[in-house]
Amino acid sequence: MRAEDVRAKTSDELVDALRDLKKEQFNLRFQAATGQLENTGRVRLVRRDIARIKTVLGQRRREAAAKETTNA
Repeated sequence: MRAEDVRAKTSDELVDALRDLKKEQFNLRFQAATGQLENTGRVRLVRRDIARIKTVLGQRRREAAAKETTNA
């Protein structure tokens, strides 16, 4: 998932995607612990996608908070 794709989504869609990625990350960790993980590179991609989504959500929260303080 590219940063452009993440920014194009709504916050609700990002929260849903984050939940799905967290589940996938858990499953990948479980597979790695039991020796069943075949695609080890996927762990890195999922971790980075989670970081991208959290970054965009954090930016949006800060922007919303800044707008509230300037309007108050």
